[in-house]
Amino acid sequence: MLILSRKIGESIVIDGRIHVKIMRVEGDVVKLGIEAPSSIPVHRQEVYEEIQRNNQQALTKQNTPLPKLPKLAGAVKQ
Repeated sequence: MLILSRKIGESIVIDGRIHVKIMRVEGDVVKLGIEAPSSIPVHRQEVYEEIQRNNQQALTKQNTPLPKLPKLAGAVKQ
Protein backbone atom coordinates (compact mmCIF):
# COMPACT_ATOMS: atom_id res chain seq x y z
CA MET A 1 0.00 0.00 0.00
CA LEU A 2 1.29 3.42 -0.94
CA ILE A 3 0.83 6.03 1.79
CA LEU A 4 0.94 9.70 0.79
CA SER A 5 0.64 12.96 2.69
CA ARG A 6 -1.49 15.69 1.12
CA LYS A 7 -2.74 19.06 2.30
CA ILE A 8 -6.14 20.60 1.60
CA GLY A 9 -6.37 21.46 -2.09
CA GLU A 10 -3.63 19.01 -3.11
CA SER A 11 -4.29 16.00 -5.33
CA ILE A 12 -2.98 12.66 -6.45
CA VAL A 13 -3.38 11.19 -9.94
CA ILE A 14 -3.94 7.48 -10.57
CA ASP A 15 -3.21 6.04 -14.00
CA GLY A 16 -3.38 9.51 -15.54
CA ARG A 17 -7.18 9.32 -15.51
CA ILE A 18 -8.30 9.42 -11.88
CA HIS A 19 -7.77 12.54 -9.80
CA VAL A 20 -8.28 12.46 -6.03
CA LYS A 21 -8.25 15.86 -4.32
CA ILE A 22 -8.33 16.65 -0.61
CA MET A 23 -11.29 19.01 -0.28
CA ARG A 24 -11.71 19.45 3.49
CA VAL A 25 -10.65 18.01 6.82
CA GLU A 26 -13.32 18.15 9.53
CA GLY A 27 -12.00 16.60 12.73
CA ASP A 28 -11.16 13.00 11.90
CA VAL A 29 -13.13 13.06 8.60
CA VAL A 30 -11.39 13.79 5.30
CA LYS A 31 -13.57 14.97 2.40
CA LEU A 32 -12.25 13.78 -0.97
CA GLY A 33 -13.15 14.92 -4.46
CA ILE A 34 -12.76 12.21 -7.11
CA GLU A 35 -12.71 12.79 -10.87
CA ALA A 36 -12.78 9.61 -12.94
CA PRO A 37 -14.06 8.58 -16.36
CA SER A 38 -17.69 7.43 -16.25
CA SER A 39 -16.50 3.97 -17.36
CA ILE A 40 -14.72 3.54 -14.01
CA PRO A 41 -17.08 2.85 -11.10
CA VAL A 42 -16.23 4.69 -7.88
CA HIS A 43 -17.84 3.48 -4.64
CA ARG A 44 -17.29 3.75 -0.92
CA GLN A 45 -15.84 0.44 0.28
CA GLU A 46 -18.97 -0.62 2.20
CA VAL A 47 -21.13 -0.01 -0.90
CA TYR A 48 -18.68 -1.93 -3.10
CA GLU A 49 -18.71 -4.88 -0.70
CA GLU A 50 -22.54 -4.93 -0.68
CA ILE A 51 -22.59 -4.94 -4.48
CA GLN A 52 -20.13 -7.85 -4.50
CA ARG A 53 -22.26 -9.80 -1.97
CA ASN A 54 -25.40 -9.23 -4.03
CA ASN A 55 -23.65 -10.29 -7.23
CA GLN A 56 -22.36 -13.45 -5.56
CA GLN A 57 -25.83 -14.29 -4.22
CA ALA A 58 -27.32 -13.80 -7.68
CA LEU A 59 -24.79 -16.24 -9.13
CA THR A 60 -25.41 -18.93 -6.53
CA LYS A 61 -29.21 -18.57 -6.37
CA GLN A 62 -31.19 -21.52 -7.71
CA ASN A 63 -32.60 -20.86 -11.15
CA THR A 64 -36.29 -20.25 -10.69
CA PRO A 65 -38.28 -21.29 -13.74
CA LEU A 66 -40.13 -18.48 -15.44
CA PRO A 67 -43.91 -18.72 -15.57
CA LYS A 68 -45.34 -19.92 -18.88
CA LEU A 69 -47.15 -17.35 -20.95
CA PRO A 70 -50.79 -18.13 -21.72
CA LYS A 71 -51.52 -19.14 -25.32
CA LEU A 72 -53.32 -16.46 -27.23
CA ALA A 73 -56.38 -17.35 -29.26
CA GLY A 74 -55.62 -17.01 -32.96
CA ALA A 75 -51.86 -16.86 -32.44
CA VAL A 76 -49.79 -17.09 -35.62
CA LYS A 77 -48.10 -20.47 -36.08
CA GLN A 78 -44.61 -20.52 -37.50
